Amino acid sequence: MHGSLASVDTALLRQMRDSALRSCFRRMDETAHRMEHVATIHGKEYINDAAARSVNATLYTMQNTAGPVVWIAMAADDAADYRPLQPIVLRKVDMLICVGDRTQALHKAFGPLLPRVVDVDDIATAVKVAALSAVEGSRIVLSPATPQGDSTEQTARQFIHHVNEL
Repeated sequence: MHGSLASVDTALLRQMRDSALRSCFRRMDETAHRMEHVATIHGKEYINDAAARSVNATLYTMQNTAGPVVWIAMAADDAADYRPLQPIVLRKVDMLICVGDRTQALHKAFGPLLPRVVDVDDIATAVKVAALSAVEGSRIVLSPATPQGDSTEQTARQFIHHVNEL
């Protein structure tokens, strides 16, 4: 089924007249740190999605990740509209780990929906809390959902390093 859909998508991309648009779609799958499998440890899969620096990018990730999910998000003081994420978070996410010191918006959006929303200071602690809290078969997903904080590359390196230290 997925192979058939992929061939249809490929055929449609080849027919596009706008070369810039075709190029954009081609690069989408090549984005570094986008839904990248890091490791499976004790039956828990760790996924680096550090490039998901918007609500829409994180929504795409959640739509394409099997649950249950322990979501590691980055705190931000902007008033991001997290409402598009709420239905899927309610269905798939068992726990939200908020990294940073400005977590009010995340708590307001997801606190009433989730049994566990935890604040941590850094990614190292987030990985440890996730490893201890997730059940076997869970996906532990770093998907920041904000452009703020460290660079994508730095965030990804930290996550991968601490997962490999488990």
